[in-house]
Amino acid sequence: IKELQKKSPEDLSSLMGLSENLSMLNFERNMNWQVPKKPSNEVRQAIFAFKGDVYVGLDSETLSKSDIKYAQKNLAILSGLYGLLKPLDLMYPYRLEMGTKMKNEKGKNLYEFWGNKITTSINALAKKNNSKGIINLASVEYFTSVKTENLDLPVYSPVFKDFKNGKYKIISFFAKKARGSMARFVIQNKIKNPADLNKFNLDGYKYSKKDSSEYSPVFLRN
Repeated sequence: IKELQKKSPEDLSSLMGLSENLSMLNFERNMNWQVPKKPSNEVRQAIFAFKGDVYVGLDSETLSKSDIKYAQKNLAILSGLYGLLKPLDLMYPYRLEMGTKMKNEKGKNLYEFWGNKITTSINALAKKNNSKGIINLASVEYFTSVKTENLDLPVYSPVFKDFKNGKYKIISFFAKKARGSMARFVIQNKIKNPADLNKFNLDGYKYSKKDSSEYSPVFLRN
């Protein structure tokens, strides 16, 4: 935030490719940013604040209280500004994609800024939960912030493909939503065994054994 507060609206526009209106909005957000202490019109819990395609699939507003409680214990949300958020962590609105090439005191981008901190947090969370594996439902941009070679557990990265023009392929919009749906499936079914991921069947997707490997289950949809 200290780095962002040094930047003018024009700087933000250049750095993030924003319109004049969006650069002014985020300039004001940066200058008014504060450590969130209680919910307000602007300060919300992370799982309810994000509105991208993945979160459409997660549909957090319809999760039960027990689902939210399970998510709070097991789900980690990666953030360019906050590093790692738990679902009920309060957050002030911001714009800072993980892949933003913003020079800072730690290096030339946010990957260097966060270093091994996010990885260490994930390991601590997994150990606390006696986890058998880590399910990666983040984009490449965000999961690059995790140093997989330093993780203590295997990583399972589901792949979602849709049938188009005679073959199955990854279609970004649908794959993002499917990753959110997979997170919902894990939360609602309290998945503990990585093999049970293969039972995922939301939104018309079905596990394809012949297209999958041990750590990369593939799900197809016609």
